Amino acid sequence: MEGQKRTPVIIDTDPGVDDAIAILLALASPEIEILAIIVCFGNTDVHSAWLSRPSYTYSAYALLNAVWNNSSNIYKLYQAVGRQIAAHPEDKEKFPNYTPDVPPILALGPDGPLEGSRHFARYFHGRWVTYLEGGLVYTDEFCRDGLGGITERHPELNVWSVDKADGFKANFVPTTKSGVEVALALLNTWPKRSITYVALGPLTNLASLNREHHQTVNDRIGRVIIMGGALDVPGNTSPVAEFNFLADPYAAKGLLCPVVQGQGLPLERVLLVTLDVTRSHKLPFTFYIQHVDPDFDSTTNPSVATEKSPVSHFTSSFLERTREVLLDLGQDTMELHDVVAMWCAIDNPPEAFAKEHNLPSLSPGWAAAKRKFDIERTGELTRGMMVVDRRDESVHGPGVIRSQWQPFLEETYQCHGSLESTVIPAQLEAEMESEGVPSGPDGCMGHQTDHGGSIGGLVDVACVIKTPGEDALVRLLVKRVWGVDTQ
Repeated sequence: MEGQKRTPVIIDTDPGVDDAIAILLALASPEIEILAIIVCFGNTDVHSAWLSRPSYTYSAYALLNAVWNNSSNIYKLYQAVGRQIAAHPEDKEKFPNYTPDVPPILALGPDGPLEGSRHFARYFHGRWVTYLEGGLVYTDEFCRDGLGGITERHPELNVWSVDKADGFKANFVPTTKSGVEVALALLNTWPKRSITYVALGPLTNLASLNREHHQTVNDRIGRVIIMGGALDVPGNTSPVAEFNFLADPYAAKGLLCPVVQGQGLPLERVLLVTLDVTRSHKLPFTFYIQHVDPDFDSTTNPSVATEKSPVSHFTSSFLERTREVLLDLGQDTMELHDVVAMWCAIDNPPEAFAKEHNLPSLSPGWAAAKRKFDIERTGELTRGMMVVDRRDESVHGPGVIRSQWQPFLEETYQCHGSLESTVIPAQLEAEMESEGVPSGPDGCMGHQTDHGGSIGGLVDVACVIKTPGEDALVRLLVKRVWGVDTQ
């Protein structure tokens, strides 16, 4: 924004693997000022991600050895940066958001979705260990930290309660206020439309804020950058859904395509960063080994703190497990989903005069396209799916393989009417019969309907389709977070 050198941001996160790297990038980016970090459920539960130690279910014998005082991923992350600066004082300038003049607020967000069951991404970010003893089944939850079990595998990274009270006063201020209360106060305190809200996890906190204080959000929020959804590519948690949308589809739908028009976010200030664009931004582990940590390997050959910088030890400690999971899936590279969204926030501050129906104004190298979709909320197999209407034959190039047509349109920037999801579908009578059906404050009809939403209510949402490129992101990330110039 004109006259404002740094973009104030609220980071809404479920601190797992790529979230942690995204937050490290935020701490190292002078373009932004972190006002708050709101921790929600997602990659793990909020208590593992925030202040509380995990609960345990052990046999009596195992309990004797379970004197743990595990802490949050946020504390661990800040501790790693603090150790980095203590070991290398010259690195303090490289992390301008580590000890800011006004420390950000650390707040607890929702521990579950607006409606429906809770889903966690422990298959990727953590693990549960179940074993049989004395005829009983026990489940150890020590690996539910969202960072591949570093709480148990790397106890040297744990933050003890005695250190929490005063050890991080210069870094952030924990609060007992809810994430909604914190975000609302910041929106009301800072200049109108100056704040960027960066959503890296499920959208529950933002949806609750919008439900309870819709007019304030509509009037005062500057830009909303959401990592979530999959339009023309498969999902990651299910064949059709990206995790953040699957974790709380009611929140995603209520914000982006509410049943009652006008009850969602101000879409002219929204940028959606979907799997369609994030999947092409990867950090190869061979590159990480070459430039960051030559000793990086696996959980069977774990990172040793004395042999590398503290930040490198921290990231290698949780990436060990990540690499093993990905190798089982046949790839030796990590997709930087949340990192792309944070990069988008760093590069693209709010616009002073964003206009309805217009595409957001973006920095050079970035591009967005308006897309039409709805979001399935209750499907047995399709929960969280972005439903794009593909029935109109006129949206395809004649004789062109359908799966190849959409990328061609995006590459050639035919983004205003040529994308297949910009076509308004034929409206079915049943889809329009909402009279007499109770709805929530954001227009969500909840469990009163037999389906996830009306496809007749499709709206235009700006989706990022182009960035300055994977190489540009990896160079920026490696230089800022690990201090390695690969130019």
